[in-house]
Amino acid sequence: MRRLLLFAAATMLVAAKHAPEAPLLLNPGNFDPAQLLPPAPRDDSAAGRAELAQLHVIDRTRTSEEVLHAKADGEVKNVTIFAAAMGPRFDLDRLPATKALFHMVREEEKAAADRAKDHFKRNRPWITDPTLHPCATDDEPQSSYPSGHTSMGYAMAAILARLVPARAPGIMARAADYAHSRLVCEVHFPADVAAGQAFGMMIAERLIEQPAFRTSFEAAQSELKAAGF
Repeated sequence: MRRLLLFAAATMLVAAKHAPEAPLLLNPGNFDPAQLLPPAPRDDSAAGRAELAQLHVIDRTRTSEEVLHAKADGEVKNVTIFAAAMGPRFDLDRLPATKALFHMVREEEKAAADRAKDHFKRNRPWITDPTLHPCATDDEPQSSYPSGHTSMGYAMAAILARLVPARAPGIMARAADYAHSRLVCEVHFPADVAAGQAFGMMIAERLIEQPAFRTSFEAAQSELKAAGF
């Protein structure tokens, strides 16, 4: 009997691992980056040269504390970036509906951002100018536009602010700070961050319109309200 139970458990685990993922709510057919974002500035354009000059100003003026903060931000790619804005009760282990909602946001946002990056194929700053000092150079060389961290931050911020309107100012301020870290780290150009902000807000608005997403949103809303938010 024990062997049968172990075999059944193993079979279920393998089946779950290879089960098809739920289809995206935002897909190439209804959320096309080419129709939502303008082209990125070319490296050899006046706008591209001006952006590079801005990064060189950051390179000269950023402090070691700002770099450490920006590096730390770069390592976190989930809704916990808003923990300080939400307060100590924002413990996702005790908020399963909220955790599930933002897992969905992350999956949708990343897929959309990856499509956008693949469409625009903008060089990262350190490819354009090797004299910069980025926090890291392990991203794809032509994945600068739009900033995925920024689109994630603003998509999550827009939804979290709707869930807890009283904390919206702090949430949105944190999203801006998180986005600015990408410039401090010199891993994106200013236009990448601006496009990431717009793209993230569009992702949030389009998701809210989806009935399947609204169901999860309302479950998280009830959970957060019961938790005192």
